[in-house]
Amino acid sequence: MKKLAGFIVIMLVIIIAVCTYRKKDMFELQKGIAQELIRFHVRANSDSDSDQLLKLKVKDSVITYLEPKLSQSGSIDETRQILNDNMDVIHDLAIKTLAENGSDYPVKVYFEESYFPIKTYGDITLPPGDYEAFRIDIGESEGKNWWCVLYPPLCFVDATHGSLPDSSKDKLKNILTEDEYKTVTTTTSSSTFRFKYLTFLNGIFK
Repeated sequence: MKKLAGFIVIMLVIIIAVCTYRKKDMFELQKGIAQELIRFHVRANSDSDSDQLLKLKVKDSVITYLEPKLSQSGSIDETRQILNDNMDVIHDLAIKTLAENGSDYPVKVYFEESYFPIKTYGDITLPPGDYEAFRIDIGESEGKNWWCVLYPPLCFVDATHGSLPDSSKDKLKNILTEDEYKTVTTTTSSSTFRFKYLTFLNGIFK
């Protein structure tokens, strides 16, 4: 009995140590990923069907405007500068789109750096953590948001079928390390642990 209790204690110590290591490892990976990306978020006034539809119309208008400007951007700094230079135009475009659809909601357009939960776009999953984002808030901005990635330019492809084309993934490959790329292209969830170094534990924690 004492041997069993001792074994359990040792296993718990190992599990805690591995979990702590993996948490630190994921934190460093997320930081590396975030340094190479600019996210794009459009938040609706509310979750009503009409407000969610307005959100998508604003998103479509802005994406159509930005595509020729950002699709050839060679760096995150260049993309950031283009967005800064066009912020007023994007604001006016969003207001115009809303007005054309019978809405007089105010609009805010800005950069932010804040915490985001785990998010999936097509078959790309970004781990939770702090990211730089270009934001458009509509009205009270209390509804669900639409999101994608402006740099590298992943917003300009169809991700509705659950996967991004290889050309878009190649853009990610070019700016992320191998481990970072594997992190965003491997299906995960915020509650999933895979023990990288002590593989015999994988069978226990499926």
